[in-house]
Amino acid sequence: MSDIAIKVENLSKAYQLGQIGTGTISRDLERWYARIRGKEDPFLRIGESNDQNTKSESDVVWSLKDINFEIEQGDAVGIIGRNGAGKSTLLKILSKVTAPTTGKISGRGRIASLLEVGTGFHPELSGRENIFLNGAILGMRKKEIQRKLDEIVDFAGIERYLDTPVKRYSSGMYVRLAFAVAAHLESEILIVDEVLAVGDAEFQKKCLGKMGEVSKGEGRTVLFVSHNMDSINRLCKNALLLSKGENVGIGKTSDIIKKYNDSDAIRNECYFKNQYIKYLKIDQIEDNVILECKYENCAEFFFPCLGFVVNDANNHKIFGTNPKLQPPQQAIIKSDKGILRVLITNPKLLNGTYNISIWFGDGTTDYFFEENILSFEILNMVRYAEDTSASDNGPIAPEVKWHQILH
Repeated sequence: MSDIAIKVENLSKAYQLGQIGTGTISRDLERWYARIRGKEDPFLRIGESNDQNTKSESDVVWSLKDINFEIEQGDAVGIIGRNGAGKSTLLKILSKVTAPTTGKISGRGRIASLLEVGTGFHPELSGRENIFLNGAILGMRKKEIQRKLDEIVDFAGIERYLDTPVKRYSSGMYVRLAFAVAAHLESEILIVDEVLAVGDAEFQKKCLGKMGEVSKGEGRTVLFVSHNMDSINRLCKNALLLSKGENVGIGKTSDIIKKYNDSDAIRNECYFKNQYIKYLKIDQIEDNVILECKYENCAEFFFPCLGFVVNDANNHKIFGTNPKLQPPQQAIIKSDKGILRVLITNPKLLNGTYNISIWFGDGTTDYFFEENILSFEILNMVRYAEDTSASDNGPIAPEVKWHQILH
């Protein structure tokens, strides 16, 4: 039986909305008295799950609630879920950046984490000094860090700026160095949030390759949060699915991704408390897809614009439109409210689930943006043989004409 690298038992994390404290001295004293007696915090009994689309009736929100799982040493585990599901909170607790409200974590080995750009770096210190600082925090000796220095600098590609204070680094340079440090220093557990999106495509590919090497070749444990399902599927043997702070599934990656697509992502209509957006909805009518947005309070707009990007189930961008680059050909009458309807004519999408990201603004100012906020499913576009699937061909059915030339 493999050794357990991380064991999480009944883990919960509560946050209080609004002001610090309960709002009354008597309630604060009640909480303090319960804490010194080792009793449950009475104020947390009224907490709600973290559903960002509903109005809160309580000042306490459970970002995580009763999470239980075990991760074996050398395993690569993907953590997936919609925005606000609790993924980053879980990684912060595992990295000991913040403490859990209830529950406990046990495990073995040093943890190197990359949670956001610049985590653990001192802006006034140079790249070289920050490498040694991070190594010392992990408990490594100076000689051990020195032995890894050239490898770290080469991977990050920042040799020219090694002795420059990191406050002068671009976000891309920052994350390249941060990942190189986390991946190369001798920790038993590597935790990576979706900060790799800051890097360019070539560096992201390089990072995924390194994480695979760390897990499979070096036997280190990797926890990886990403919205890119293809990266999760290629890198991780197992995955954990979070929804509204709760663990709704852990197991084989392909099974968990299917569960995510089948349950958490299918939503073709949304209503908002947003100042400008009233609702969004998407429908398929025969071969066309219609995206509709109702807006209000927009008298100051020159003209309201709706941009979108369609992604497949693995979060690959398929197609979209950007009104900043392609303004509407016809003038839109200035009005404080109305409905914008976008007709996507015969997108030629094959069977599958697709997510759509929405941008709303006036051509210069962003008034609303949300990734993968709506979903739609294409059914019966093509009937495949039993041994064939849409993934064999890609998500789009292109128009192809065949010509036979005889000699």
